[in-house]
Amino acid sequence: MIVVYTSPGCASCRKVKKWLKDHDLKFIEKNIFTTLLNETEITHLLQRSENGTEDIISKRSKIIQESKIDLDSMSITQLVDFVRKNPSVLKRPIILDEKNFQVGFDEEEIDAFIPDELRKLASNVCNKECPNWEGCQKVRN
Repeated sequence: MIVVYTSPGCASCRKVKKWLKDHDLKFIEKNIFTTLLNETEITHLLQRSENGTEDIISKRSKIIQESKIDLDSMSITQLVDFVRKNPSVLKRPIILDEKNFQVGFDEEEIDAFIPDELRKLASNVCNKECPNWEGCQKVRN
């Protein structure tokens, strides 16, 4: 299942949700301000990010700049607690499923969330005579 961490007023979040709906992909939306993220969830996000805090935490966040917090000096427990108490430091949207992890809306990268079964189906069934040939091309690629 695809999970999308969002916030109100986030243009990239709206783009991701629209893209997922346009591609008939089911997803769970978690507004980071109305859904309290638990320790396990935050730890999971940190583990999935390739570059640790840099991938999912905005160092330009007002709270980080004003308090001059050094994320690199925090233990994992301190970091998780900090994010739990200050969800606004998270970059958004964060999109993940069992295999994929993406931060922000990237039109080329988001195709990774199309299930393998649909990719195979599109490449096997769709040909140039198909009225959806142009639309399916993204899936085929």
